Amino acid sequence: MNPHSTPRPFGAPDARIPGGALLTPSEVAILFRVDPKTVTRWAKAGKISAIRTLGGHRRFHEDEVRQLLAGVPEQRTPSF
Repeated sequence: MNPHSTPRPFGAPDARIPGGALLTPSEVAILFRVDPKTVTRWAKAGKISAIRTLGGHRRFHEDEVRQLLAGVPEQRTPSF
């Protein structure tokens, strides 16, 4: 069975990855409420570490993303 043909639920742990799940740029973008290209720019700038798949795609450790997310203040809604 091809491991790429079986989708995993968002953020589900991957038994082959020590230390937790790997997230795609799109999944990280959803958590931070930014565009996936922004996540890619963060990785290029060294603001978040990424690993590369054999196909050259970036993946992010969920544990690190959650730690970064904990340090981001919530968005305030403007009061007019």
